[in-house]
Amino acid sequence: MIAGVIDSSLQRAAGSLFGLAYGDALGRPTEFLTVAEIVDRYGPAGPRELSGDPVLVTDDTQMALAVGWALRDAPAWTPEAVEPLLRRRFLDWAVSPDNNRAPGMTCLRACAELGRGLRWQEATVAGSKGCGANMRVTPVGLLDVDLDTLAGLAQLQAGLTHGHPTGLAASELTAYAVRLLREGAALAELPGLLTDRAREQRRTYRTDWLGDLWQRPGGQSPADFIARGWDECRSALDRLTAALARPDDSGDPCRHTGDGWVAEEALATALYCAVRHADDPVGALARGATTAGDSDSIAALAGAFVGAAAGMPAWPADWATRIEYADQLAALAGPQRSGD
Repeated sequence: MIAGVIDSSLQRAAGSLFGLAYGDALGRPTEFLTVAEIVDRYGPAGPRELSGDPVLVTDDTQMALAVGWALRDAPAWTPEAVEPLLRRRFLDWAVSPDNNRAPGMTCLRACAELGRGLRWQEATVAGSKGCGANMRVTPVGLLDVDLDTLAGLAQLQAGLTHGHPTGLAASELTAYAVRLLREGAALAELPGLLTDRAREQRRTYRTDWLGDLWQRPGGQSPADFIARGWDECRSALDRLTAALARPDDSGDPCRHTGDGWVAEEALATALYCAVRHADDPVGALARGATTAGDSDSIAALAGAFVGAAAGMPAWPADWATRIEYADQLAALAGPQRSGD
């Protein structure tokens, strides 16, 4: 029984990481197309087949790997241990010749400042809540840690580049969603569970992880700073709940929950795709890739959610042999080091 539980947990971890990469790859060629152009190219169901060998991904998967390896290398999951490793992995990504997949300007700007040796609270782009904050956070949700540590890690990895409180809150919610799904929660339960978390955490500012970040935009207090982020996330989740209560029109999910360029909308729209297509994992990716918004990030997060719920059996078996960075995805999905 214990072995079976472990095998199931590892299958869900692998399903989530590979699902993220698969969604990223399917959304890569559609990100800057209109829905009409996507449908004209792929049909009304959107892209459902991976193309290429290897199948290329974007900076979404590259940065998720950076987060995953920083966590894997950390001697302890504390801010003091993890921050320099995240910094190094992000800087390595920034100068890599493979960083040629239309990376986000916020990440590049923040990495340039991190490279100058600034404290991360000064290097981050304080006004940005772009989805770069949470499109890479899935590895945090796969850790076997308490919820306070999960929250701190999720917000820290976001804060190094995206200093807006909504980016922090949305990153925590994204990691928490992966955690809940891996533990057996149903996709349909996620909007309510995440709304509860947002309500509970509304005025919780994690000073031990964030330091004086709240002062950058001139916030009146740490609690007021972070409450703004949780309030914006709750608004996005409210729109998600309302959209799911209506019949599915099979159209662009961005019309209901936002285009996904910002973190809370990427979370909500990806969840919309995942919940609507809980029984058709590839369909969830295709729906996320058939949008007028940030299709690769939406599809990537949808894949992380559906994969965490269903495990590797959710995906066509041959995809794992062709996806870029397959060896790293498999390694990070493996057992955590002893003592973690």
